[in-house]
Amino acid sequence: MLAAWLLGPVAPVDPDVVSQKLFGAPDFGINIYFPTAAQHDDCAMDMSQLHAGLTESRPIFKAPIESTLAPSLILRAKSLTAEHNELQKTLNDSFDAAKAKRAGELRRVATALEEWEAANNAIAELKTMAQEPGQDADLAAIARDELDTEVAKLQSLGRSLSASLTPRHPFADLPCMLEIRPGPGGLEGRYFADTVFKMYKGLCARKGFRSKVIKYDLAEGAGDQSSAEGELPLQEAILEIEDAGAYDIFRAEAGMHRVQRIPSTESKGRVHTSAVAVWVLPSFAEASADEMDVDNPESDFYIDPQELKIETMRARGAGGQHVNKTESAIRMTHLPTGTTVSMQDHRSQHRNRDEAWKLMRSRIAAQRAEQREEEAARLRNSVLSTTQITRGDKIRTYNYNQDRCTDHRAALDVHNLPGVLEGGDVLDRVMDAGREWLVGKEIEMLVAEEEAKAKAAANGGKK
Repeated sequence: MLAAWLLGPVAPVDPDVVSQKLFGAPDFGINIYFPTAAQHDDCAMDMSQLHAGLTESRPIFKAPIESTLAPSLILRAKSLTAEHNELQKTLNDSFDAAKAKRAGELRRVATALEEWEAANNAIAELKTMAQEPGQDADLAAIARDELDTEVAKLQSLGRSLSASLTPRHPFADLPCMLEIRPGPGGLEGRYFADTVFKMYKGLCARKGFRSKVIKYDLAEGAGDQSSAEGELPLQEAILEIEDAGAYDIFRAEAGMHRVQRIPSTESKGRVHTSAVAVWVLPSFAEASADEMDVDNPESDFYIDPQELKIETMRARGAGGQHVNKTESAIRMTHLPTGTTVSMQDHRSQHRNRDEAWKLMRSRIAAQRAEQREEEAARLRNSVLSTTQITRGDKIRTYNYNQDRCTDHRAALDVHNLPGVLEGGDVLDRVMDAGREWLVGKEIEMLVAEEEAKAKAAANGGKK
């Protein structure tokens, strides 16, 4: 802006247009100064006059900094941070596994809010320093320079804060399976399905992901007929990525992948369009030793002793005089679920108690696993629904003639198509853009949900 000033007059500036071009939003809360008309007439002014001119300029941005984030998001972040701080105080006095887990989940929000507020405060101080009457010209210039840096930092921290408030997907930490099927396009679609399969295999090999081919079926009657590029007519393939967290990495790949190219069999040089459907499903591994550990609060087999009601009684039925006269029988009730176990098979109460514990743990673990499987099946069905992926759900286009890969959600074009299809570094950029778009959509939903809650609470308070 100083260069524009020294070079001569500039056209009138619309504040909203300038703010949109600089920051992508009309009111960011930052004061940016433009010279007055009188200052344009004298380009030979010295630095003291330049500083004086700055103090006479008009600020473009007047909105408070906090307007860059939805107020409902800020309130939610502050509420969760307060909960985190209370949990930390409690944990300092006595350890509790459930509270420690919750505090760990909230730490990301608390840290993001602290950094965002620090940047906000820094901007406020720099604005004051830059605008303070009689301020040293050099200090004011330094403040304005630092202001630009802090504004960019605040934008980045705002995105991080928004992302920290987005609940993690329930399957985010699980391995996953990629199911690949040809869509419309006949033989060309089958050939490209094979290319997409190899693309993900190449990515896994490059990044060191552990992958396993669960299924690889060629189209019936097609044999090993291959394309000019060496593709096989794939009917269906399932690739399992066994690393924890793979689902979160690949979940944005679900959708219709479209290819535009000239088939080797095309005599007139026409571009054909085909498509491949990709589903991303969570993969549930068998229970590990930790997950079966009865003393591990994260295990399905763990039962808090305080949640059990244990009663002793005399055993009934055959078993001799000793069995009937001593209170060797045990009845356990799991209070949260109402599950009851009775054991009287042994003369020893201690042994009956051990057997009852064992049976109770197995029943509770089975219930928990069943509930988890029901939820998994529900989510799987929502993901796997064949009506969910159609031509209208295309997420990406691979254009051979233009050496281009386009992610339609993120409005991203990258060139070097061979690098994408080989699973190279350029594919990382495309996948990252898809994930960022997905997180952005989740944040939009969160904002809408929080604003709806706030509106409902406000309306309820008026009644």
